[in-house]
Amino acid sequence: MISIVGKVFAMDDNVIVREQTIQSKINDVGFRILNANKIDKRIIFVYDKNAEKSLLNSTDEVTKRQIVLYESDIKFISNEDELAGFLARGISMALKSYGGFWNGGLSAVQVKAAPKIYEIVADKRAVDFMVNAGYDPIGLITYINKAFPQRRFDRFSNTNLTSKRLAIIYEYIYTKYPYYLANNKYLETESYQNFLLNSMSNRKLLEDKIKNKSTKELDYE
Repeated sequence: MISIVGKVFAMDDNVIVREQTIQSKINDVGFRILNANKIDKRIIFVYDKNAEKSLLNSTDEVTKRQIVLYESDIKFISNEDELAGFLARGISMALKSYGGFWNGGLSAVQVKAAPKIYEIVADKRAVDFMVNAGYDPIGLITYINKAFPQRRFDRFSNTNLTSKRLAIIYEYIYTKYPYYLANNKYLETESYQNFLLNSMSNRKLLEDKIKNKSTKELDYE
């Protein structure tokens, strides 16, 4: 069942119509983010119903300047905010391929060499892109909470712990866009309630930081 396109498709519906409808929705949300943020670089959005995301095809943003929504991604996206979060992150990564030496080639190498750093940068920039385009950035939290499993350790991984990513996004929203937490339309959803449950220790660190008026960067787990 696909909910991001505003219509439920049965198994026997026309496959071409389904693909066109999903592609149209991706284009609408993606171009809205680009236009609202005055991003003048060419970035395209692709729906791929066949391929599964893997380490071999997960860097399309910085190599091909395209954001690919795989069939395996769709099941974690319930609304336009979450779709916007997915696309906004991709846009942030794709923009790296337009700057620096070798027509962005060096930037792409830097992203691959230090993926943890750029993962956090992309998350924060995605929040900015979403807000500027009129989307609720908490959708990025609910999407990531559903889509990315928690690794045991991140010391030997090329990605951050999901719990750390979520804590940093939460702090960024709290600091820069507190309106969305004060008027949280996701508060009663199961995915957000689950985030609150599994982020208690990290949110306590943020609470103490605010209480002590500290400017120290927190070491989230």
